Amino acid sequence: MERRQPEDAAREPKEGRMLQSSDNSFLKPNSPASNPNAYNPVKNVTAPIDQATIGRTLVIKGEISGSEALYIDGRIEGKIVMPESRVTIGRNGRVDASISAREVVVMGKVTGNIECSDRVDIRSEGSVSGDISTVRISVEDGAALKGGIQVRAEGKPEKAQNQQAKSEQPKALAATASA
Repeated sequence: MERRQPEDAAREPKEGRMLQSSDNSFLKPNSPASNPNAYNPVKNVTAPIDQATIGRTLVIKGEISGSEALYIDGRIEGKIVMPESRVTIGRNGRVDASISAREVVVMGKVTGNIECSDRVDIRSEGSVSGDISTVRISVEDGAALKGGIQVRAEGKPEKAQNQQAKSEQPKALAATASA
């Protein structure tokens, strides 16, 4: 067994402290690594979002439906039904289809009607040619939009509003006819 000299024992704590304090001394004080939490990844409370991607060279003709987010950078012809999800049309995306989704983001070109339960966002490089029915809409400067827009009250589905409008229509006609 090796016996230590008192000098060596006295030096060990200093060296240990010295290593601990100078461990990050080569890093800049404002660098993220000097943050004590930098090595502890933040834990997400929600599950990661699944997203399907339709690539630039893909062409799909038919109906697409599902419950995960969809990113389209290719070409779609037909119908897109994603009632619980977000549909994003990328800069290279070309969609000749009706779209039914919770949220739609347009950066490419859409020809067809959009039915949204939450929000439609048409970015500056995007264009839509068709009717839009949504609760919220955002159209950036430079975006192209040709068609009608119906902004519904939140929580009221389109079918209920259409039935209400139809039931009110005969009353209005009757009132004008008798006048």
